Amino acid sequence: MGEDPAGPETPAERAEAVPALREPEPHAPLHVIDTRAEYEFAVERLAAGVGPFGVDAERASGFRYSQRAYLIQVFRRGSGAFLFDPPAIGELSALAAVMADEEWILHAASQDLACLREVGLDPARIFDTELGARLAGLPRVGLGPVVEQLLGIHLAKEHSAADWSTRPLPQSWLVYAALDVELLPDLRDRIAEILASSGKTEIAAQEFDAVLRRETPVREDPWRRLSGLHTLRQARNLAVARALWTARDDYAREIDTAPGRLVPDASLVAAARLLPATKRELAGIKEFTGRASRSQLDRWFAAIQDGLAATELPQLHPPSDALPPPRVWADKNPDADRRLRRARAAVTEVATRLDIPIENLLTPEFLRRLAWAPPAPASSESIAAALAALGARPWQLDATAPVIARAFADAAQEPETSSAAVPSE
Repeated sequence: MGEDPAGPETPAERAEAVPALREPEPHAPLHVIDTRAEYEFAVERLAAGVGPFGVDAERASGFRYSQRAYLIQVFRRGSGAFLFDPPAIGELSALAAVMADEEWILHAASQDLACLREVGLDPARIFDTELGARLAGLPRVGLGPVVEQLLGIHLAKEHSAADWSTRPLPQSWLVYAALDVELLPDLRDRIAEILASSGKTEIAAQEFDAVLRRETPVREDPWRRLSGLHTLRQARNLAVARALWTARDDYAREIDTAPGRLVPDASLVAAARLLPATKRELAGIKEFTGRASRSQLDRWFAAIQDGLAATELPQLHPPSDALPPPRVWADKNPDADRRLRRARAAVTEVATRLDIPIENLLTPEFLRRLAWAPPAPASSESIAAALAALGARPWQLDATAPVIARAFADAAQEPETSSAAVPSE
């Protein structure tokens, strides 16, 4: 799957050209490595290969409670692709040791790093082909479209949302899983060429490193993510919703099933709104559905009783550092509204010039926070320091801090009446 010698000669030309599509090479029968002996053989083969490792992981999101990896695929040139079953194999320290000093190639790495780290696979360096494609300015960045545009291969993605805890896994799923990593080294090389030709190699390196260092935020009151919770207007109803969510989460963890497959969010919110006085009333709520809505009726009714008896009621509107939506800034903070409008336009111009999506050039929330409460004085240096404190990378500071400083200065000279005339969004 290397480069066609008759094709475009420069990286820029290769990026723009879309070769005639071809199907992947036929696959020999594949199987999942689920014994120690096979695992040790695969590790030896991978150690004998050359270059970076293509890595992917398959979970069972929407089917299982855990976000563990039920399949880990690893490919290396000169070695081939290997499909590992982490729950069956156990500890993977030998594989981790072989891969420790090499670059790992992943597509949308942030989706897989947590489950890889859970089994002891933690890369020191990565190349994220999804993020690289964004920075390269490609119009579509899903694995299928990027492979199609840059390698000329049509990659079917019909198994991406499958239940990967299934055993045995169908052969068509295994072929899909192997292709996901076999194509990554070639894809990485093409994207790296495009990045180099546009002067973005260092930008990409900083972004890949940021993905590695990013911590998963811990959510407070995760029950507040219940869909439809905003329809509950009383603290007592919220207490019941909290108790129902906790009961569902505990049971889902116990049987390793996705919570929504037991009882949907809408069912919990309906029960919390109606506050049934008996199990019969609960069972009679037409919105109360799901595979465990009746088989675990005692559990759900006990949760309702717990919520009704709770002495510590949740706040209707918990404290938050969230900013008001920009559409109301003109009334609430006209100066901030002017700063945001000016700065957003300036940052958009930079994003267009660099051919980088604006959300990758600078996290929109960073710009909003800076516009709402800028440092004083709002110089390039102070703005860069404020952005760095929020988590912006050095290349982002260099590209945006000076134009934001100028935009804020221009906003200070803008007539006060103009903010209301121009929408903030």
